[in-house]
Amino acid sequence: MIRKHKLFSRPRKAFDSQRIKDENAIVAKYGLKNKEEIWRAKEKLKIVRDAAKRVIHSSEEEKSEFITKLNNMGYNVKNPVEVLSLTEEDILRRRLQTVVLKKGLATTPNGSRQLITHKKISIGKQIVNIPSYHVNVTEENNINILKSAKKGTQKALVSAESGEMEAGE
Repeated sequence: MIRKHKLFSRPRKAFDSQRIKDENAIVAKYGLKNKEEIWRAKEKLKIVRDAAKRVIHSSEEEKSEFITKLNNMGYNVKNPVEVLSLTEEDILRRRLQTVVLKKGLATTPNGSRQLITHKKISIGKQIVNIPSYHVNVTEENNINILKSAKKGTQKALVSAESGEMEAGE
């Protein structure tokens, strides 16, 4: 069995008040389950930055291949130097949970997370129940809410707009 390596590293200072405030704001903005998801995004960003540092000194063909790959992933960069200016929020914007919210399939970040975990969201014909799924540019237009979920979601949207809750919800 292959050992799965850690996907994140914890902050060095456990009780840094400014970092905690910033992370709390990000958790609320993107509807994350916990701060570990932010740390995973930072680790993913570190991997991309390290790859960009290696590619900077390589041939033009490798640079263009790297930039094309990143643009397909949804990061609008023109050269490897711009990759170094990416933030963890750029990674979090490409999560399925955030894309579902931006498309208007859910009204809140937590609502989009709930739709995804309850298997109400599909990409093409494939049901995806992982809120942290990274959405490519080609997949973004294929995100749909399942027909069985549309009825309940429309009721929730109507009741949220009118400001009242229906009986039984």
